[in-house]
Amino acid sequence: MRTFVPQLVQRGREPRWLAPLLVVVAVALVYVATAAPIRAAGANPAAAYERYVFTPLTSTSSLTEVLLAATPILFTGLAVAVAFRSGYYNIGAEGQFLAGAVGASFAGLYLPDLPGPLAVPVALLLGAAAGVAWALLPALLRVNFRIDEVVTTLLLNPVALLGVQGLLNGPWRNTGSGFPVTDDFGAGYEMPPAAPGARVHLGLVIAVVIAVVIWVVLARTATGLRVRAVGLSPAAAGFSGVGVNRVLFGSALVSGGIAGLGGASQVLGVGQQLTNEVSGGYGYTGIVVATLGALSAVGVVLVALLLGDITVGAQNASLVLQLPPQMGDIIAASLLLAVVSVLVLRRYKFRLRPGRFTGEQAS
Repeated sequence: MRTFVPQLVQRGREPRWLAPLLVVVAVALVYVATAAPIRAAGANPAAAYERYVFTPLTSTSSLTEVLLAATPILFTGLAVAVAFRSGYYNIGAEGQFLAGAVGASFAGLYLPDLPGPLAVPVALLLGAAAGVAWALLPALLRVNFRIDEVVTTLLLNPVALLGVQGLLNGPWRNTGSGFPVTDDFGAGYEMPPAAPGARVHLGLVIAVVIAVVIWVVLARTATGLRVRAVGLSPAAAGFSGVGVNRVLFGSALVSGGIAGLGGASQVLGVGQQLTNEVSGGYGYTGIVVATLGALSAVGVVLVALLLGDITVGAQNASLVLQLPPQMGDIIAASLLLAVVSVLVLRRYKFRLRPGRFTGEQAS
C-alpha cells in the first residue's frame, strides 16, 4: 500500500511575502492558544487583547509608559542582535546590563559634583565600559580556547546580580534609611528628557540612534558584510580571508558595551539611584526581542515597542479585568515560541515523500 511521508526540504528561494505571513500566522496561533487561560481567569479574550495591545496606545500618558518600558529592552535587544548576527551567542546581556548600571552608579556616588553637561556623559561612558569589561572574559575564552560563550556569558549573569546585591547590602547601602539602595546621585546625573516636558528620557533617543548606526553598518559597510559572513558560515568566511576571531571578539565587546549603556541609561533615567530592581530581567527579554526581530535593527525596535505595549497593557488588564499581571509574560513567551517555530518555514517547506506501507511496518 502506497503512503506519503511529510518531509522538510530546504527552499531554493524565500518569497518576500512569506515572513510577514508567517508572523501573522504566529500571532493567530498565540491568540488561540492563550484564549483558554484568559477565559479561565474570568475575562473575555477579545477584551483582554484590546487592553493588552490597543488601550496603551490611546492616550499620551500610557504611550509614554510604553516608550519607557521599551527603552531598556531596546538596548539589550540591540546588544543581543549584534552578537548573534556574527554567530557569537551572547546570553549575558543581563549581567552586562547590571555591570553598566554599577558603572554609572560609581560616577553618581563618587563624582557627585560634576555639572549636568559633563556628569551624564561620564556616567554613560563608565556604564558602557563596565559592560565591555563584563563581556571581555567570555570573549577571550571563546576566541582563544573555543570555550562555549553560551555557558560562560550565562553563568556570569548571577555573578553580576550577586555583585549588585553585595554592594547594596555593604558599602553602597543607603546612609540615611539603611535600606539596600544607594544614596541619591548628584544633581547633575538626572538623564535629560527626550523632548522638553516629556517623561521619556534621552536614553530612548540614544537607543534609536544606536539602532540606526547598527543598520547602516550591517547593511552598507564592509564591516557589516564581514559580520554577516562570519555569522552565516565561519569556515567559508575564514577561507575568504576574513578574521573570524577578530569579528567574534569585536562583536562580543560591542554587544557588551550596548548592554552596559542600557544599564547606565536605566539607572540615570529612572530614580537616579541603584536598587536591586534595576533590571527586571531585561537582558533575557533582549534575547526574545532580538529573536523576534530577526536580528535586524528595525525588527528589534518594532518588537521592543510591542513588548513595551504588552507590559503596560498587562498592568491595565490587571486593574480593569482582574487578570494576573503574569499573563502578559505568558503572551510574550508564547509569541516567541510561535514565531520561532513558524519561521523555520522561511528556509524549509513541507514535501510529501512517497513511501510504501508494509505489514511489517504496521506491526
